[in-house]
Amino acid sequence: MEAFKVKGGKKLSGKIKPQGAKNEALQVICAVLLTDKKVIIDNVPDIIDVNRLIDLLIGLGVYVKKINQHKYSFEAKDIDLNYLNTNDFEEMAKGLRGSIMIIGPLLSRFGNASVPKPGGDKIGRRKLDTHFEGLVKLGAKFQYDRENYRYNVSGKLKASYILLDQPSVTGTANIIMTASLIEGETTIYNAACEPYIQQLCLMINNMGGNISGIGSNLLKVNGVKYLEGCNHKIQSDIIEIGSWIGLAALTKSDITIEGVELKSLDQMLNVFFKLGIQIEKKNNSIRIPAHDNGYEIQNNIDGSVLTISDGPWPLFTPDLISIVLVVATQAKGSVLIHQKMFESRLFFVDKLIDMGAKIILCDPHRAVVIGHAFKSKLKATKMTSPDIRAGISLLIAALSANGTSTIHNIEQIDRGYENIDKRLKSIGASIERFK
Repeated sequence: MEAFKVKGGKKLSGKIKPQGAKNEALQVICAVLLTDKKVIIDNVPDIIDVNRLIDLLIGLGVYVKKINQHKYSFEAKDIDLNYLNTNDFEEMAKGLRGSIMIIGPLLSRFGNASVPKPGGDKIGRRKLDTHFEGLVKLGAKFQYDRENYRYNVSGKLKASYILLDQPSVTGTANIIMTASLIEGETTIYNAACEPYIQQLCLMINNMGGNISGIGSNLLKVNGVKYLEGCNHKIQSDIIEIGSWIGLAALTKSDITIEGVELKSLDQMLNVFFKLGIQIEKKNNSIRIPAHDNGYEIQNNIDGSVLTISDGPWPLFTPDLISIVLVVATQAKGSVLIHQKMFESRLFFVDKLIDMGAKIILCDPHRAVVIGHAFKSKLKATKMTSPDIRAGISLLIAALSANGTSTIHNIEQIDRGYENIDKRLKSIGASIERFK
């Protein structure tokens, strides 16, 4: 196991470029299973979760060529479905939440698929019912092996009308990929419409698919007999952009983030604005100037305490709730953080309380943060990263704290952030990785 040693209290400065979006990468890489033609994907983030998924596809028989660090070609022409029954597949799929998205493409193209209960962050219950209820409505026969915790689907599929019980991002992705090869029109209502889903739809259309309603929660998928290859470029990671904004604010640093899609950032930037963070937008970059005088939380227009909550796109993403909570610890004023979607995501706040933050955990979903207004800095400490987003939040807290902190279980951070220590060093951070 590796850990980070972080010397905090330093101002950072410089330019940084976000990696390709992790959540989009997991979806579009699974989509290569829909065709036997070559698919080239650029701006692939070099992170643990994505690399594990690529290894899993190689085990399935996908020919993968690494063109450069962030660009790959995939050819899924010799798929070995027997691999799904091996111990190697079992172990790889269990450790990766994104493995659930291979089931739709395999079912649609080959008529059957199987996957063990996937792993991922321990942030609360993350049911898979939406995935399989959608596939059953498309004609699949579903069987859950309770003894081995394994999901099995098979059968001849047909186009259908599907009303999702919740706008699950990965559930929507699985159903879209499945429907893309089914004759007739499939309607998906209450679909997730995150940028990742939009990019997946655009990629399938570039492969010869026919999906309309992209960007809305009402998608129509007109299935085709086969899909061709394509070239696809992954967008920059919105969650990482939000992480850099939080880092700049909490460390009073002047940081410019280059290569962003501004149209996808409006809701996120609005939330940071309510926390008092000033952000300058220019072309495809944003600059967070040094907040030497701190930042002040805006109350609601009636004077009541501001509430920041998450929700499905285009509402504020749950993946950034941990970041805004950490930023609020040094704001002037108070804020109620309401994490609606996952009941275990706020449990990392005890680490921040140990560092001197004023936080009241009301229940598993809500926390009140009373900002220090930089009158009292956070203290360095030893801590453990519980999941990807809590891990980066603790790292940001450590970079702002007085003294030297140690963060264990940093594989959780590496799962979602590419070469995080090297990139932080490039803007002046004091951070070392050690065994």
